[in-house]
Amino acid sequence: MTEKTIRIDIGKDLFGANEEAATENATSFKKHGILAVDIMGSVGTGKTQLIETLCERLSGRHRILMLAGDLATTIDADRVASHGVDTVQINTGTACHLDARMIQVALREVNLSDYDLLFIENVGNLICPAGYSLGAAKKIVVVSVTEGPYMIRKHPLTIKRADLVVINKIDLAQALEFNIESLEEDIREVDSKMPILRVSAKTGVGIEDLMTTLGL
Repeated sequence: MTEKTIRIDIGKDLFGANEEAATENATSFKKHGILAVDIMGSVGTGKTQLIETLCERLSGRHRILMLAGDLATTIDADRVASHGVDTVQINTGTACHLDARMIQVALREVNLSDYDLLFIENVGNLICPAGYSLGAAKKIVVVSVTEGPYMIRKHPLTIKRADLVVINKIDLAQALEFNIESLEEDIREVDSKMPILRVSAKTGVGIEDLMTTLGL
């Protein structure tokens, strides 16, 4: 009896399939003239409020669709929908991130010609989403002064794969005695050229700068 051992590179298989789907998504977005923005960050960093604030200012100028990734609820999608924005909920069950194939499934029944701006709120996690391209033109990492001073040092890979870092909740920095400059130094150590914006999604500080950076 001949025994044959086959070595399967699971990582390569899974990531390869995702990259293929991400390329297909990017092609579709470009075809329809859609700017897709993947927004990553831990639970509580203010991703949803950031999207809400952007939608409030952009809804008269852009046709916006929001995809909300979450383990089980529709809370975030409902919040954004309350601003008159079309939303699609993606419940991942136990998956701690969105992937490109999930995006494809979520958009099957969507007429992309109706939109020119897509916000994708990734699952609240600062680790898993970094490894999965969705086909978005821009990948934003949202960090918050409420997370403490070490989140960048603990999650450098996420920063390396971002196009922009948004430091949110700066309105709380003084009360928390949080050193934003030190946090920015940590980001610069990971990527010296990384664009960084200080923002308060609650008060609106920095939102105009964010829209300009995104070309909106």
